[in-house]
Amino acid sequence: MVMNPNALGLDLPPGTLRVQPSLWYADEPATPGTWARLLPARDATGMQPVLLAETRLLHPGQVADPDDHDAATTLADLWRLVQEEDDETPREPWPGLAPAAPGGTDPDGAAARTAAELAGDDDWLKGTRGALVPARRSADIPAVLGWGGAAGHADAVRISAVLRSWEDRFGIRVVGLGPDVLTVSVAAPPRTPDDALAVAAEHAAFSPDTVWDDYETLRAYATEEVLDRRDWTFWWD
Repeated sequence: MVMNPNALGLDLPPGTLRVQPSLWYADEPATPGTWARLLPARDATGMQPVLLAETRLLHPGQVADPDDHDAATTLADLWRLVQEEDDETPREPWPGLAPAAPGGTDPDGAAARTAAELAGDDDWLKGTRGALVPARRSADIPAVLGWGGAAGHADAVRISAVLRSWEDRFGIRVVGLGPDVLTVSVAAPPRTPDDALAVAAEHAAFSPDTVWDDYETLRAYATEEVLDRRDWTFWWD
C-alpha cells in the first residue's frame, strides 16, 4: 500500500493520491519551486518527485523489473536495431558504455534547478504537475508508471535500466515526463569532447530521433547537447 503523503503534514501543494497507477498527483500546474518542494516527501514516504505532463500514457503492470535488464546489453541491442531499421543512420560498431564522469554537483540540487526551468517551459513539457511516484530510485520512475512515451522504440523497463546506469555514472534524476518526452538533470556531465562523444552514442541508441532529427553527425550532437550539459531531453516520434 502506498503511503498518502498528505497525511504526513508535509508542505505539499493540493493533490490527490491515485491508485492506478499508484502516485500522488498535484491538482495545479507546477511552478519553478514544485520539484524542490516535493523532495522532502522522498525521505518520508519513499516516493520519488517528478514533473508529469499527463497520465494517459501510463500503463503499470505491463512492464517487468529493470533488474531483469543490463544497461550495456540493452543499449547495444538498441544500437543494432537503429542501424538495421534506419538506412540514413551512419553504420558504426557499438562503441560500448562511456566512462563515468568524475566530480559533479549534488544530484538533487541539479534536479531542482532543471525542474525549475522545466516548470516554465511551454514547449517541451507544457502543463506539467508535480507528482510523487513509489519508486526505489529516480531512474525507476518510467518503469513503475509503465510510461509509454518511448514504446515505439523501447519499453519503459528498458528505459529505466539505461537510466539506472546514467544515474550511477552521471548523477541523473528523472525530472520531467511528457507524452513522448523525457528530461533528466545531469549532476556530472562529460567534460571532454571524447567522453561526450561516447555518451552521445548511448543517446543515439536510447533515443535516435533526438540525435538524428537535428544533427548530421554524432560529434555535432555531442558538442551541442552533451558536453558540460546539465540536462538531457529526449523525444520519440
